[in-house]
Amino acid sequence: MIEILNPTLLARAETTGALVGDILQTLRTRSTIGTNLLDIDRWAEKMIVEAGASSCYVDYAPSFGRGPFGHYICTAVNDAVLHGLPHDYTLADGDLLTLDLAVSKGGVAADAAISFIVGEPRSPEDVAMIDATERALAAGIAAAGSGARIGDISHAIGTVLGEAGYPINTEFGGHGIGSTMHQDPHVANTGRPGRGYKLRPGLLLALEPWVMADTAQLVTDADGWTLRSATGCRTAHSEHTIAITDGGAEILTLSR
Repeated sequence: MIEILNPTLLARAETTGALVGDILQTLRTRSTIGTNLLDIDRWAEKMIVEAGASSCYVDYAPSFGRGPFGHYICTAVNDAVLHGLPHDYTLADGDLLTLDLAVSKGGVAADAAISFIVGEPRSPEDVAMIDATERALAAGIAAAGSGARIGDISHAIGTVLGEAGYPINTEFGGHGIGSTMHQDPHVANTGRPGRGYKLRPGLLLALEPWVMADTAQLVTDADGWTLRSATGCRTAHSEHTIAITDGGAEILTLSR
């Protein structure tokens, strides 16, 4: 389903997006050396509930996961990149942490992710990899004007990631979002310009460039959810929810 939001729902999407951005930035500040991933999950739960919102993850049970996710945020560390199930792990100096959060409020969902180093970076390669996903995200957003096509976004993202030297996996990528978290169209992290669905004002998209340092192959963790790099290399992931407007793309999940 491809959903086009009316002005009332778009206003609600802005509220939801701001909430997601604010929660992620608060959690980034709190996630320091010695923080347990389960504490991050509890903090996320508290902020979501206090805002009168609901988690898109707790009851989420897609075909690629093992039963309901059961937590409020995805926490992926080092070689984990997507769908990181919070567990009893204490963050150490130099860990590369990704927080991915999707929340619904007022009947509209928003989804965003950030990657950052806990403490001091272990290597400049980690910093460069995070930067590449952020630059790819910015390029995808810049390509997402009304009348453009999904392939234009995918091509912009893939160009940045490819030029930075990262293998690109196309199993998981960006997606439509609105009354539910995951909708059509799929937005691959590489593609051909001028192809695919034509963007219309009122469309919401969650764009999410993610990479693994030296492989495009994923493996599923024993927890049935967490996706890791097949080689054990480090990973990074950046995501924003955007709204397509007559004047271009509006980022909804910036922290206010």
